[in-house]
Amino acid sequence: MVSGLIKALAIEFFLTQLVFAGTTGILEGTVKDKSTSEPVVGANVLVLGTLHGASSGENGYFQITNLRAGVYDVRFSAIGYQPTIYRKVTIVPDLRTKLSVELAPAAVELKEVEVIAERPLIQKDVTATMYTVTDIKIDKLPVNSFQDIVALQAGVTREGNIRGGRSTEVMYLVDGFPIQDVIGGGAGSELPKSSIVEMTIQTGGFDAEYGNALSGVVNAVTKTGDNSHRLLLRADNDWIGSKNQTSKLTEIELSAGGPVLRDKMFYFFSSDILLSDTRWWQDFQYYFSSPVLRDINGFGKVDFHLSPEARLAAQVLYSVRKWRDYEFSWRFNLDGLPSRRRDSYRAAVLWSHTLSPSTFYTASFSQYHLRSEIGEGDKSSIDTTPYEYDFFLKYVVQGRRAWRITSRQNIYTLKADITSQISPLHMFKAGFEFNQYDIFGDILKVEPQKTFFGKPSPDAPPLSYSSLYQYYPRTGNVYIQSKIQSEEDGALLNLGVRYDFLAPRASRPAIELVPKTQNEFQQQVTGFVPAKFKSRFSPRFGVSYPLNKKAFLFFNFGFYFQYPLFDYLYGGLNPVLISKTVPALVGNPDLEPETTRMWEFSAKYIFPYDVVGTITYFSKQTENLIDTKTFIPSKTRLAGDYGFAEYVNSPSANAHGIEVVITKDRGELVTGTLSYTYMEAKGLADVVSQGMTYFQWGFPVPAIEYPLSWDQRHAIKAVVALELPWDIVANLVWQFHTARPYTFYPSKDGFTADDTTKAFFPNNARMDDNSTLDVKVAKEIALGGQNSHRLYLYVDARNLLNRKNVKWVDSNGRIGGELRDPSAYYDSRRTRLGVRVEF
Repeated sequence: MVSGLIKALAIEFFLTQLVFAGTTGILEGTVKDKSTSEPVVGANVLVLGTLHGASSGENGYFQITNLRAGVYDVRFSAIGYQPTIYRKVTIVPDLRTKLSVELAPAAVELKEVEVIAERPLIQKDVTATMYTVTDIKIDKLPVNSFQDIVALQAGVTREGNIRGGRSTEVMYLVDGFPIQDVIGGGAGSELPKSSIVEMTIQTGGFDAEYGNALSGVVNAVTKTGDNSHRLLLRADNDWIGSKNQTSKLTEIELSAGGPVLRDKMFYFFSSDILLSDTRWWQDFQYYFSSPVLRDINGFGKVDFHLSPEARLAAQVLYSVRKWRDYEFSWRFNLDGLPSRRRDSYRAAVLWSHTLSPSTFYTASFSQYHLRSEIGEGDKSSIDTTPYEYDFFLKYVVQGRRAWRITSRQNIYTLKADITSQISPLHMFKAGFEFNQYDIFGDILKVEPQKTFFGKPSPDAPPLSYSSLYQYYPRTGNVYIQSKIQSEEDGALLNLGVRYDFLAPRASRPAIELVPKTQNEFQQQVTGFVPAKFKSRFSPRFGVSYPLNKKAFLFFNFGFYFQYPLFDYLYGGLNPVLISKTVPALVGNPDLEPETTRMWEFSAKYIFPYDVVGTITYFSKQTENLIDTKTFIPSKTRLAGDYGFAEYVNSPSANAHGIEVVITKDRGELVTGTLSYTYMEAKGLADVVSQGMTYFQWGFPVPAIEYPLSWDQRHAIKAVVALELPWDIVANLVWQFHTARPYTFYPSKDGFTADDTTKAFFPNNARMDDNSTLDVKVAKEIALGGQNSHRLYLYVDARNLLNRKNVKWVDSNGRIGGELRDPSAYYDSRRTRLGVRVEF
């Protein structure tokens, strides 16, 4: 039945040449006579700067589908009426923007009337928590990247954990395509800020078209060229301030867009270069030339409008990053730490076709390549001799870290989507996606054992995490989404279902431990067990219900799945390596997808002065999280053999909380958002290696849930924009987080607990509260009296009050541990001076 459904949908989509999601929205509304309120039939609607347009029907209703996300001017005209232009109409991906237009009767042709369009204070067709950030706001905020913008939202921690989930549970998209590191987790690429026209950040439930995520979806929609040539130049640096308040950072950004063939073909390009010696430059300067970090990111596209209904586009995204690690215990031997490099690019071809005024489809094919390297030279040249500490086992004084890692991933993606506005009250969307992966890992990684307290164990043999693998897994999905609105009360029902599959295309070696002596064992591969094909259905359900014109209720419920990172599936599976060495950690290609069941309920109300208040309660239950289990018949600290640890599905996690958000997006002097979040995040494992590390330390694996490391109970965030005299705009971001937990289990010597009779329980204490104030002040200057040419001078100050915010403490409760490591604090004050020129 399932295979038949997939086949039928695939045939249907290919016959209609279908594809991709998350970048277009719908503009609709009614045109009426201003004096009589009667519908105006046959009014012309034109989205300026594009080929999109429509005419109003018998009831004055118009609709324009397949309109790319962004901000537009829309012109309305009809015989016998004064033309009207609505300025700054915002189109949001996957949503409908509604306009109520009134045309004034005119016997003769008069000058056009301009109206500033205002976004609705409450987006009624969004049934779960979603935030939209436009390029105008991105330019003004004191942020470095699109990931920084995510951290400003309610329910998101400073490290990017959304509503109590792990940071790897977030899906990052650019124009609807993932830029995910499927081996190591997180975003695999960066994006120049000037290339973003709009971002949507979904921290609650998300529609069926989005998958492979448990906590949130972030989609950045890129800019597109039009009939006007535009050029942007930006440069800034943080070289002012004291020695401790600079990273010797310089950033340069360039973007350009415009027509290749007027009304037919357009281009857009953006690139930025970031050079830095990092906050540790005072130590780095004795070992490496400047700059220590080099980061180059770029994006380019070409759009070709074959007709008003058909568009062909090609785009390229690239990101190159080179840097050096810093660890305070290595500060006298920094060249012993391996260098790092990460290169990524994505090439995509997209086809979009409007079949009728109410139906369109999109189709695309893309390749995403990501290569990561740690260390240099041939793997055989790496010395695995343990590095040496000083007499007090505090600093590394000689030797090199035995790491030489190369990982490569090529992802080939075919996507298809079709969207149809079946009626003004019913929108239907369906699509599919198929991914073919080429996953390669060549890993030499030998690490000395350490105690729980961080001290090296000189007498214990090192552990090998070496691996060599190459596999070709496949994933895919099919989804159906329907939004139905009630004509009577305006209530909206959002229904969807998604089917995902994973074909690991690998076998798991069956390993047995054969005793050699009383305390020594040898591993033998006795066979191979093929990994099973994995598939899941995930239903999604949402409702929005208006109580009146100012009050709305929203409810959302859904199941969400995420495939394990491929390193958890394939690392250490090479039977040759297993037979020759004792790998500390072995992958498991039969891991099940991680599962989250999530629901939320929210109420929104429009207060006077266009202030919107929102209160949301959410709850998440997550199962099948990845952990490690050690397979050995004797204790690690006593036996001569260490067995092996394998990735398994076992830990669970639960999170719930309340978010209160007050927003004022309209106004001339003060706009912004104030949010408060109360959240609890508990589980059985902080990290995937927890079971293995606890076994090494001789501690029992926790049997009951405990506060996770990102369990920040209270958080307050204020993002405020102030319009000051002389065209000066100030944007302030204040964040306050209550203390995160840590494990208090003191030791005087770093080898044995002070009280060995005391039960070990993780995260039983709390660090200090965190608070930061970031400010960006910009002055706009018109060049040559033309509004199209602008100069911006700005000052961007991070952690303006220079507060020492604690990042970590050791098990004794000491900030920075025995060495008083300054990395235990977040960055001190940084002040960047910059200039931006727009033509």
